[in-house]
Amino acid sequence: MARVFNFSAGPAVVPEQVLERAQAEMLDWNGSGMSVMEMSHRGKEFMSIAAKAEADLRELMAIPSNYKVLFLQGGASSQFAMVPLNLLGDKNSADYINTGAWSKKAIAEAKRYCEVNVAATTEADKFTSTPSQQELNLNPDAAYVHYTPNETIGGVEFPYVPDTGSVPLVADMSSTILSRPMDVSKFGVIYAGAQKNIGPAGMAVVIVREDLMGKTTATTPAMFDYKIHVDNESMYNTPPTYTWYLAGLVFDWLKSNGGLTAMAEVNQRKSAKLYAAIDASGFYHNPVEVGSRSWMNVPFTLSNAELDSVFLAEAKEAGLVTLKGHRSVGGMRASIYNAMPEAGVEALIEFMADFEKRNG
Repeated sequence: MARVFNFSAGPAVVPEQVLERAQAEMLDWNGSGMSVMEMSHRGKEFMSIAAKAEADLRELMAIPSNYKVLFLQGGASSQFAMVPLNLLGDKNSADYINTGAWSKKAIAEAKRYCEVNVAATTEADKFTSTPSQQELNLNPDAAYVHYTPNETIGGVEFPYVPDTGSVPLVADMSSTILSRPMDVSKFGVIYAGAQKNIGPAGMAVVIVREDLMGKTTATTPAMFDYKIHVDNESMYNTPPTYTWYLAGLVFDWLKSNGGLTAMAEVNQRKSAKLYAAIDASGFYHNPVEVGSRSWMNVPFTLSNAELDSVFLAEAKEAGLVTLKGHRSVGGMRASIYNAMPEAGVEALIEFMADFEKRNG
């Protein structure tokens, strides 16, 4: 068996040690005689798995006690509707910061439920930067402020956490959660799809401050009510049990590798190496403003776009896969989440240098 370096934006690479552990536990988890995917979600075996996963996530992120943690189906896209349904209360408007494709999708969904004030947008520069705090036109009467700290497609990342005063800040952290330490108390709601830094697809993690719950209207579907999910410990319906289990293995892996402080050091080093290689070349180009570059998703183009298919084919032969950029952007994109080893980034840099030498 030959493992490749998988640069997919999501579903993305999972730590090899996690996969090996899941493989070892596939048929018989902890002497239960069952696979986790066969367990009742209300049985003592799975309840222990769920409890440990939540406890480990709380420890890793230093989540305050007045925040609830949910493990839900629907991915991050369901949260585009759940956020306004749960947070609007008696208000009819919310602020959104538009920095790319996922921001736009969140805005489009929110418009079904409320007036959306676009507090800032970088669409004029083709989403290659982030607005500064001073550029945010925030409404002090908004129900909440929503932003996407990292835009997976464009490779744009906020270098700061917006200050929204007393208005709750909501963050779609699908691409950045667990990549570094953060102050959870600055946020009202944090949500993230699992398939990038948490584990396989099929689940979203939602971290919500207690005082923001219980404000839904009578017409809100039960499955979209945070309080119902909290009251039922994320088991109002059958949860994505195997994804939850694998997420727990990832949390355990993070703890055994020094936690989020150690992960941040590695992630910053990986991205710095790749950007340095791109910037030192006349053959490759990254379009993002330097101060807004993502640690997690690095898009780049070749000086001659006709070589894109050749680059991808030769990269695959070299064991470097899923480097094709999103169809809306083109070029290449290397997603280098927590589970991408530093050796993978170094192998990509070496290949890029060789390809430039032969084709530049």
